[in-house]
Amino acid sequence: MSTLLQVRDLAVTFRQDGVESRAVKGVSFDLQKGETLALVGESGSGKSVTALSTVSLLGDAARVEGSVLYKDREMIGAPGKLLREVRGNDISFIFQEPMTSLNPLHTLEKQLGESLALHQGLTGDKARARILDLLDKVGIRDPESRLSAYPHQLSGGQRQRVMIAMALANGPDLLIADEPTTALDVTIQAQILELLAELKQAEHMSMLFITHDLNIVRRFADRVCVMKNGEIVEQGRTEEIFGNPQHDYTRMLISAESTGTPDPVAPQSEEVARADHLKIWFPIQKGFMKKTVGHVKAVNDASFSVRAGETVGVVGESGSGKTTLALAMMRLIQSEGGITYRGEDVRGWSTRRLRKLRSEIQIVFQDPFGSLSPRMTCEQIIAEGLGVHGSPDGKPARQAVEEVMREVGMDPATMHRYPHEFSGGQRQRIAIARAMVLRPRLVVLDEPTSALDMTVQVQIVNLLRELQRKYDLAYLFISHDLKVVRAMSHKIIVMKQGDVVEMGEAEQVFARPETDYTRKLFAAAFDLAG
Repeated sequence: MSTLLQVRDLAVTFRQDGVESRAVKGVSFDLQKGETLALVGESGSGKSVTALSTVSLLGDAARVEGSVLYKDREMIGAPGKLLREVRGNDISFIFQEPMTSLNPLHTLEKQLGESLALHQGLTGDKARARILDLLDKVGIRDPESRLSAYPHQLSGGQRQRVMIAMALANGPDLLIADEPTTALDVTIQAQILELLAELKQAEHMSMLFITHDLNIVRRFADRVCVMKNGEIVEQGRTEEIFGNPQHDYTRMLISAESTGTPDPVAPQSEEVARADHLKIWFPIQKGFMKKTVGHVKAVNDASFSVRAGETVGVVGESGSGKTTLALAMMRLIQSEGGITYRGEDVRGWSTRRLRKLRSEIQIVFQDPFGSLSPRMTCEQIIAEGLGVHGSPDGKPARQAVEEVMREVGMDPATMHRYPHEFSGGQRQRIAIARAMVLRPRLVVLDEPTSALDMTVQVQIVNLLRELQRKYDLAYLFISHDLKVVRAMSHKIIVMKQGDVVEMGEAEQVFARPETDYTRKLFAAAFDLAG
């Protein structure tokens, strides 16, 4: 087996405002042809910086030292012509955040077609056929109907699949996958990982796999490098690392897992919100007159309730209607059927009455970096809702921000910093603080842990439990991570293509799923875990 990528004494230093910080410190490893090497570690450990260094994608702010040999060609300080030949052709990337990687102004066909035209000279019908084949391989249903779609018209998981299709388009020798399954539900995650494994075998392709999900590493990686604070603290064969970890940090990573069950709900607990036969259909319009020729049936006939102190988990594949259901409950999109909040039907409420409702129903989004304004400080982000709704207990905004930052485990002394100056876990704590500062009664949690490494996931789950216990919060918890759902939820709603296919007490649904679809979801999730 020949060496494809050889990294020796790699060091990366960033300089900002006259201050230097070392992100990677003397990293060395080899990647063999046909091998999958996983880089694992907590947020900020230097995994992504190491990967980006391989083809000089860090920009002028970084000083890169050491050696990176790809097929015996030096990449550090290489001429632009060589780097352009290698990038996207020999070495392809799958990035973690597809919404920031895809062009919002171009259709899927145009974005995939650009890469095929640039590297393979494919245009017209040949390019379209290749694009359809790629979209089908990565699990996009009815790919022909999606060619003219823009990124914002896709779910998070669908956008990630498009990114994977773009990376695979030119048959690279080395695929660098930076959290490639973060936004995917468990069944599609299993399909994508199987697809990558098949392509690796068929094309004798190598993979540098960056992930916080050690269950994936255990199943798919040949070797593992464990990174902490910019250094590799342990590396070796996957079975050796998991079977007999030598470093304390590695042992801590392996043992990190969200476990336990939520506190029981009081029998007389107040019903906070209820949906009765909720239906959300989006019209499909065509032609100059925008004639409605059909509907996208996002949610069909959903009925459920959530009580104070209770968590209702909503699970299902990407595009099944989970987030649409939550947005309808918040009255952010139109719907048919009944929506009741604390005993009152809110469908006919005026904008003024809805403003009060929106202070009591808050949302925490999947991607903390995308949902926080880069131009606002931590204090301004958290206090923004206070400016609209006022402080719920009459405290000055600065005091309210300080108190909620302490509640979510943040140091108030950092309130002057901007989002990019925090780790992923810290950004998610800021997003939770922004929701909690208004003292809501219902919080929608839309994949709040999916972008976080395992140790931070455990911290966020524990934080959410503490806040629920302290304030008797009702949670609507949307996630594809069934281990986290199991640890958080009292009830489960299972959705498939807009339909509620199963609903019940979490313990009962996990122990005895009634539908084939639920069993398929659980099998994919816990097979990956095993």
